[in-house]
Amino acid sequence: QLQLVESGGGSVQPGGSLRLSCLFSEYSLNDASIAWFRQAPGKEREAISCITKGGARAIYGHSGKGRFDISRDNTKNTVYLQGYGLQSEDTGLYYCAATRPGLCVPDASDYPTWGQGTQVTVSS
Repeated sequence: QLQLVESGGGSVQPGGSLRLSCLFSEYSLNDASIAWFRQAPGKEREAISCITKGGARAIYGHSGKGRFDISRDNTKNTVYLQGYGLQSEDTGLYYCAATRPGLCVPDASDYPTWGQGTQVTVSS
């Protein structure tokens, strides 16, 4: 049984917006912190943003600041990533990942549970 399921990826034109969703298991990940990562072609996976159960947020590096907003609806067991003004460099496979409660860090190795990813392509 999948514990994290991403959705909402697709193709968008430069300057456009997209909202990704991460459905997490209420039984095993209800208290977990959830983060979004991106892996562009030929590059390492990088953290975009993270949110705790209580709503505390962290945004990492230039990948997240100013163009991505993370939010969480615990009643729906879903974490969202809203992207604005997307550019070609935002193209990649977007993953959500879970770690222990209260922890938000940018290192992928601290996240033991991962979804399968959803593809985002920014192109005209």
